Amino acid sequence: MLLLQKSKMKSRASNWISLFSANYAGILNDNFLKHCVVFISVTWCLPAWMSQSQLISLVSAALVLPYLIFSPLSGKLAVKYSKTKIFRWCKIAEFPIIGIAIIGFYCQWVGLALIAILLMGIQSCLYSPSKYGLIRDIGGEEKVSFGNGVFETMAFLAILSGTCLAAFLADHYNVHLVVFLFLLFALFGFAACYNIRVKEQITISENSTANPFKFLKQSFNFAKKFNGLNDAIFGVSVFWLIGGLLQMNLVIHCTKTLGVNNTTAGMVMALAAIGIAIGCTIAGKLGKIIKDKTMILCGLSVMIICLLLITIFNPSLYGCGILVFLIAFMGGCFDVPCLNIIQRADTGRKNGDVLAYMNLVTFIFILLGSGIFSLLTNIFDENSLPTFGACAIICFGTLVFFLFRFRKTSSDK
Repeated sequence: MLLLQKSKMKSRASNWISLFSANYAGILNDNFLKHCVVFISVTWCLPAWMSQSQLISLVSAALVLPYLIFSPLSGKLAVKYSKTKIFRWCKIAEFPIIGIAIIGFYCQWVGLALIAILLMGIQSCLYSPSKYGLIRDIGGEEKVSFGNGVFETMAFLAILSGTCLAAFLADHYNVHLVVFLFLLFALFGFAACYNIRVKEQITISENSTANPFKFLKQSFNFAKKFNGLNDAIFGVSVFWLIGGLLQMNLVIHCTKTLGVNNTTAGMVMALAAIGIAIGCTIAGKLGKIIKDKTMILCGLSVMIICLLLITIFNPSLYGCGILVFLIAFMGGCFDVPCLNIIQRADTGRKNGDVLAYMNLVTFIFILLGSGIFSLLTNIFDENSLPTFGACAIICFGTLVFFLFRFRKTSSDK
């Protein structure tokens, strides 16, 4: 009996390591490819209309669009077929996609590199619900919180690694090394995914649809039945809109406004990823002490102040780095309580559809952020300061929204 229990624990630990490693490798390769295009392809012969800011917008949109179109379909696939098999087949599909990216880098064709990013986004979208669904299959109900927490941490670590590595290689460019890393990360992800051995639980999704517009309407109406659920999903989506805007804008701000190299720009962007990770961790621990609504309002308020300081005073590299870290840290403190509200909603078997709905709305907001960034950099000739100002305005509008909603909820009680 004891040997059997030890064997099960060893098997579970092996599955956890494989799942977390595969998740890390996938997000790492997505972000490494994305930022290699952002930092390196600007040295290629680009079309006359394509400035660096326009290129950044196109790269971000290429990763986001698949989630808007294929999110409902990916949810249905995770219900109808084996999640492990979907995960593995999608990781196999990563190799020909990377092959397209390799041709793009060798030939310096930015259009082909963008196609590779678009295909990578489709591939990532199709297996996303499957990999998250495996958390419950491996750990059971009692380990869902642990699995989600590690997934969130691994995601930010992968973003951090991909961003810094791409920025460094842009200043020490060697196409053969870049190609080797593309293949290495893809191989590592497939190997980790192949090692997952788990008995999958059967899930049921009632009245699900693959039509994104119908799915969005159905999910919004369903979420209205739960107090604050749509508000929390809106909050999470704003968090990612601001995060996307800042990530794109920091490339322009560091290289053009502050005049630093790509490696230093990558380090500033890494500060943002570290700030979010620490903010999420601390907010998770303080969640038992401080109310969700208090953290949401405090997080937004400090973000507004820091964004206005950058917009008005345009501080030096060190001052900017500190303020970016604080914005990211308080962003984590704003994001986690919104996620807490979503997780506490008693949605039963529809929980998977609610999470897919959250993903869909989030990526709509991220795409909106790409459009705002493209518009502002076009109007202000790649001046990064107005974008920081726009982020402050969005945060202020969100703060007013939550103040109104919290007051309305209190009066209803």
